[in-house]
Amino acid sequence: MKTLIIIRPDAVLRGLVGEIITRFEKHGIRIAGLKIQKLTTKQAEKLYIQHQGAKYYEPLIENMTSNPSVFVVLDTDVLDQESAIALVRRIIGNTDPADAEMGTIRGDFGLRIDQNIIHASDSRESAEREIPLFFTKEELYKYIE
Repeated sequence: MKTLIIIRPDAVLRGLVGEIITRFEKHGIRIAGLKIQKLTTKQAEKLYIQHQGAKYYEPLIENMTSNPSVFVVLDTDVLDQESAIALVRRIIGNTDPADAEMGTIRGDFGLRIDQNIIHASDSRESAEREIPLFFTKEELYKYIE
């Protein structure tokens, strides 16, 4: 199974990309795709369509399009399907850095809820919708065991 994380502009500007990727690799999760790009408004709106109308929607779109992000497809095939997304979400921590446990990405590096360092697909369905927004099948690596 593959899932998407986006290292958001605030983390890229702070030089946290390597540290964040390392946290996943230490758990045996491999990188299947990796790129850096600045989101367009249209891409950000597609990514966060489920939040449209929320009071934080416009600031979120503005933040996500302000500077480049790093897009990473994680290959969680080494894990069983049910625990893969749960593990990724546990590594990331609570959405609000103030409530995130120390030792998680957001707990260690998040400053404010609107600068919470990282986006991650929250389900298999989300991953299947989000990955093709940024990667073609040809851009994703399949490991040979």
